[in-house]
Amino acid sequence: MTVLVSGATGNVGRRVVDRLLAAGAPVRALTRRPETAGLPGGVEVVGGGLTEPDVLAKALAGVDRVFLFPVPEGVGTFVEQAKAAGVRRIVLLSSKAVEFADSNLIGERHRVLEEAVAAGGFEWTYLRPGPFSTNSLAWAESIRAEGVVREPYAEARQTPIHEDDIAAVAVTALLEEGHSGVAYPLSGPESITVGEQVQAIGAAIGREIRLEEETPEQTRARWVVDGVPAGVADTLLSYRQQSAQNPEVPVRTVEQVTGRPARTFTQWAVDHADDFR
Repeated sequence: MTVLVSGATGNVGRRVVDRLLAAGAPVRALTRRPETAGLPGGVEVVGGGLTEPDVLAKALAGVDRVFLFPVPEGVGTFVEQAKAAGVRRIVLLSSKAVEFADSNLIGERHRVLEEAVAAGGFEWTYLRPGPFSTNSLAWAESIRAEGVVREPYAEARQTPIHEDDIAAVAVTALLEEGHSGVAYPLSGPESITVGEQVQAIGAAIGREIRLEEETPEQTRARWVVDGVPAGVADTLLSYRQQSAQNPEVPVRTVEQVTGRPARTFTQWAVDHADDFR
């Protein structure tokens, strides 16, 4: 029952690999950078990406189950080759944004993936997390250099989720029965402001961090300079504005699926303290 993990060196994919190994499952990892992947011993590593047919043929041979990282480009080829290889089950890392796909680019990208996987006739499970706690790693440089975080809508309340909680749900759905045909909304256990996230990071590293509130226009310009597509920047700012007006409400899916509560942002900050030092 070999499991293929795509995006195996990413924040979630690496945790999926570790959890599959701990469960005793044979793991094959697909990564574009095998020479620097640093994956554990016992993992079969295949170099390349989901958009390369020759790589896919090698990666999918003998595979029963796939953790699918969201890459819409080439999804039709992936589905065709996965069917030909006899893949039975796919757990797709999707997004809460798909629930609003008609009004945002992020949701539309994930909707295309979900529909393609469903059309392939697999046993599918969709994971739909909201904000990742790892989004806060974007603050690491300014925290290290200045002790400052610059963000708009400082009082917006969101429900960031620890990447390992996403991985825990993914591995449960990959290895256990009863999760086929389900789209799981995922969140952290609390609705917290940007300011509270900054305080949690400061406590974890033992340093006072100042929060400077930007205007949405300032943030958009900074993100675009950093390489974020304008449409994606607009979508992210719209989410932040909405959560300022209507705070996000946590869901208990992680606990319901895995049997243990989701981790708090405070715990995430402790786990990632070295990233901010």
